[in-house]
Parts: sequence; C-alpha cells; structure tokens
Amino acid sequence: MSLVALAATDGMLQFELSLANEVFGAPPDGVTVPWYELVVCGPHAVQVGRFRLEPDFGLDRLRHADTVIVPGWADVDVDPPADLVDAVRAAHEAGARVASLCTGVFVLAAAGLLDGRRATTHWAHTAALAARYPRVQVEPDVLYVDNGSVLTSAGKAAALDLCLHLVRLDHGSSVANAVARRLVVPPHRAGGQAQFVTAPVPDQDDHPLTALLPWIIERLDQPLTVEDLARQARMSSRHLGRHFKAATGTTPLQWLLTQRIRHAQELLEKTDDGIDAIANATGMGTSTTLRRHFNRVVGVPPDTYRRTFGTRTR
Repeated sequence: MSLVALAATDGMLQFELSLANEVFGAPPDGVTVPWYELVVCGPHAVQVGRFRLEPDFGLDRLRHADTVIVPGWADVDVDPPADLVDAVRAAHEAGARVASLCTGVFVLAAAGLLDGRRATTHWAHTAALAARYPRVQVEPDVLYVDNGSVLTSAGKAAALDLCLHLVRLDHGSSVANAVARRLVVPPHRAGGQAQFVTAPVPDQDDHPLTALLPWIIERLDQPLTVEDLARQARMSSRHLGRHFKAATGTTPLQWLLTQRIRHAQELLEKTDDGIDAIANATGMGTSTTLRRHFNRVVGVPPDTYRRTFGTRTR
C-alpha cells in the first residue's frame, strides 16, 4: 500500500486539499487493487479556508510518504512557512514523489525542488512564480508538468487532472478511468493541453464537434485523416482545425492519437490480445507504429505497460 501524505498548514486552499482526498482517500466501487493510505500532515490544527482541520500527524511524517501532495497556497505574496518548506524538501530527499496543486508550487519552488525544472501553476500566478524563482522554467499554458519525482499543476480542474495522472501512473488507465467516472469528470487530459480554451464543446446538438467526437471514438480502428473528419463534420480541414483548437486546445490528429493510445492502454490492461491485434484495433496499423507512439506518450513500451498493469485490473 502506497502512503500519500497531504501537507496542510494555515493559509492553504480547501478545494485542492479536498479533491486530493476524494481521489486518494478511497478506491471506487469494483476496484480491487491495493489502494493508497492517505494521511494529513500539519504542524497543528490548521485553518484551511473556512474550515478547521486536525492533521493526523506532524509535518515530519512527510518524509515517510511515498507521495506528498502540497495543495494550493492562498496568498502567493506571503512566503510559505519555513517548517513546511523544510519538511517538503526532506520528504523529496528521502525519496518521496512530490506534487503541487495550483499555487502549492510556491512551496516546492521555495524548497529548491524546481530549480532547473519545468513547472506550472494557475495562469494568474505564472508571472509571479517566474519573477520570484528565475531558476524555474515556468510553463504558463499547460495543465500540469511531470518531471518524474516532482510534479506541478495549474489550478482547480487541472489539479484534479494531475491527481488522476498519478493514479494512472500507479494503477493504470482502467483504474484512473474508474476514479474519473466516480467523480463524473473526463478520464484524461494530457498535461500539455492548454489551461483554458476559448470555446469548450457544449452540449448543444448543433455544435460541430458534439456529434463528431463520438463518431471518431467508434472508429479508432480505422485509418482516419483530417480530411475524413472534416468531411464528416461538413466543413473544411482548416475550419475543423480551428474548432478543435478552440474546444480541446490541440489539433485533430493529436487528439485522435491521444484517444488511440488510451484505447491501447485499456486493451493492454483488460485483454490478452497481441501487440499486432491491438495496433489494428487502435488504428495504428503496425506494431512498430504502436510501439513508437506508445513509448513516446506513455513513457514505457506496451509490453512493459502490460506487465505492470495487465494482471492488476482484471
């Protein structure tokens, strides 16, 4: 069982702390993999927004955790407490994976964990982060950044995206999707996606992408092109590209590739199908193409992914 510790101190935001509790506190129904042990660590009873919180342990417990979550910091103009900064640094030095949600990144930056690394936070605070910590490579537009042992997210919904990303790394796509279904949120948004889009896909039946996206999902085994998608949507390829960028923050082909990889992950977890069969089922064509894209997007080859997650999610 993996120990997840939430770092809590006066001045933190209750939303980010609460969503981390929702994700890591208990497994969704039907998930039988060993779940996380979740603890809250703080120096004393702390005021989190309008709520009074009694931590389970002191901050020194952080260095025993496998994963440390640092929720949002309410006032970025005030330096975070030294004891919190020291405890987070000590946890990372002891081998913990450390993730910040929203403005919790200022705690990680103060601890020196982001020097020379890419990082993000809520778009309204990226300029302040870059000015105060010039050694941090601030990415102002992305949802979250995964540096391996150090991860950072943008605000609110992006913090949830990062938490689901951690579950996906630990337990695979099927389990992360089950958590997302319980929370009634999209199962996966890539970290490199834009923090906000000008026109999210609405529920109206007449929106150009409302019918197109499900149509694509049902045909992932087919070699679709941008021209195919544009023809189905009854618009030019250029017009389609503008709609995709506005609604998803990415291009039609990149969005399609993401769906193919997600489907491949599920097939690797839930079936014994060979790599060639999965390549055909996901529209990749050949196992070579699947392996190349899968390794680039997921970070490991399909065979390694199956060995890690295949028997744990059936």
